[in-house]
Amino acid sequence: MLLALPLLVLATGCVTVHGERAVIPSVKDRAEARTVLEHFTDGYNEAYRKLDPALVDRVESGALAEIGRADMAAQRAITPGGNPGYPGLVLDDARFTIPKMAGWPKFFLADTRSNRDRNRWLVVFVRENADARWRAAYLSLLAPGSVPQFATDKDGWAQAADAGLAVEPRALSTAYADFLRTGDGGRFAPGPATTQLRAERAKLARTPTFWTEYIDTPEGAPGFPPLALRTRDGGALAFFTARHRERRAMVQGVRPEVTDSRTKALLKGSLKQAVTYTRVSESAVQVPAKSTAQVVFLNRIESLTAARGE
Repeated sequence: MLLALPLLVLATGCVTVHGERAVIPSVKDRAEARTVLEHFTDGYNEAYRKLDPALVDRVESGALAEIGRADMAAQRAITPGGNPGYPGLVLDDARFTIPKMAGWPKFFLADTRSNRDRNRWLVVFVRENADARWRAAYLSLLAPGSVPQFATDKDGWAQAADAGLAVEPRALSTAYADFLRTGDGGRFAPGPATTQLRAERAKLARTPTFWTEYIDTPEGAPGFPPLALRTRDGGALAFFTARHRERRAMVQGVRPEVTDSRTKALLKGSLKQAVTYTRVSESAVQVPAKSTAQVVFLNRIESLTAARGE
C-alpha cells in the first residue's frame, strides 16, 4: 500500500536514569506510552487547525517533520487563516510494543485504530536522549490483521533488532537506494515500492517532450534513525527513510508546467526548461532472519517536500 500522508505530533517524555547503559524498557510503563499517544492526537489536531509550519520541528522528527513542514506551508499558502473547522483525529484501541534496550535513541510503537479509515495506524515514537521529548519519527498504515506478531519476554517487553537479519536495519536505506538505481541485488521482494516503481520510472525516462533523471539517496542516524522490532519468526519489522529527487528536463521549445496546488506552493526558482522535485519516503518493511529471503514492503509513504524550477 502506497500512501502520501502528512503527520504532526506533540509528545512529552520523562528522564530515564542510566538509559545509555542499562537494558530497560524505553518507557517506564504503558501508562506513559498512552500519555504520549494522547499528546500525539492533541498536537496533530492543533497543527492542522492552525496550519502553522513552526509547530512541526517541535513535535516531529525525521521524515515526518519534513513532510509536516511542507504540508503546512502548502496548505497555509492556500488557506492563510488556518482551518479552525478541521475534523479532529481520534486514535483509540491502542496496543503498545515497548522494547527493553540500552543506549539512545529509545523508541516504542503505538498500534492504533483511527477514525480516518479502516487501517491500523502504527506510530513510532522516538526520544533522542534523556533531555529530549518524545516525537514521532515514523507512521505506517497497515490493514487489520497484517501487523506482525512481536517477540516479547515474560513481562511483555519487546526486543529492538539490529543484527541477525537478512539486511541489517542500518543498511536498509542504502540497499533500497541502490535497488532503485540499479534494480540489482535481489534483497527486496517484487511489489509496488520496488519493481513496479522502477517500471513506472522507466516509462518517464524519455518521452517526446521531456526526459527524467532520478537520484535516490539514503538517510540514517542521527536525524533519520532506522528502527526495528524483533518478530516471533526471528525476523523484524523495520522502519527507515530515503530521499528521492526527480529532475524533469523539457525538449527545446517546451517549458515545464506545474498545475498541482501543493507543488505550486512549494515551488522555488523559475520554470524555464526543467523542474526538480524532491521527495522523502518512510517505509515499514518485514525483514526476514534468513539471508536468502527477501525484504517485503508493508507500507511506504512518500511526499513532496520541495520543487525548484530552472
